[in-house]
Amino acid sequence: MADGKPVGEGVDWRGAKVPEKVELGGRTVVLRPVDPAGDVGSLFRESHPPDGDPSIWTYLAEGPYGDVEEMRAKIVADAASADPLWFSIVPREEGVAAGRATYLRIEPAMGTIEIGNIWFGPRLRRTTAATEAIYLLARHAFEDLGYRRLEWKCDSLNAASRRAAARFGFRFEGIFRNHMVIKGRNRDTAWFSIIDAEWPAIGAGFAAFLDPANFDAEGAQRRPLAEFLPTADGG
Repeated sequence: MADGKPVGEGVDWRGAKVPEKVELGGRTVVLRPVDPAGDVGSLFRESHPPDGDPSIWTYLAEGPYGDVEEMRAKIVADAASADPLWFSIVPREEGVAAGRATYLRIEPAMGTIEIGNIWFGPRLRRTTAATEAIYLLARHAFEDLGYRRLEWKCDSLNAASRRAAARFGFRFEGIFRNHMVIKGRNRDTAWFSIIDAEWPAIGAGFAAFLDPANFDAEGAQRRPLAEFLPTADGG
């Protein structure tokens, strides 16, 4: 969005802002720049046996790691990167990193940015905090940085990621065949996006879902996210 308004035909587009290493805080979760000193231990436990879920790495270009020190070396490099720009996802109730996400393929001049390299550990999956983490990334991209297009891409075989993209309001755009080779295997990539003209309705839906009034005393949702978001055809 430019000055809070969707960018349409005939608008004098002047570019978006480059994302910086800032903290994005919500009611249930905080996304903060990755911290090798504080995050490696918990991230390794969330994603490796005996307590974590190694299936996290099936469709990611990285991992799994032989030991915590191998993972630490990767996260040290990630902390120095501007694109991808890495965040640790920290549920407020837990206080330690339970997942990761990035902004990547950042093109301020074109107003396009992607969120990716997303994984949620077992403690984060199917939680309000996981939903709010995606909302915070999307809201920051559109409302603070002024991007026109937010992308979500995943392996076409990754059914869980494709369901998540649809659940979070991204619109399916198609399959790029033979798009990448990941860990020696062909990857056909499924593309999804939200554009700035769609964000006000989607963002309002997220905010309504995340409102404390939508949760009972035990934290269970009263209405699912799907009931708050517009349909793909704009309805």
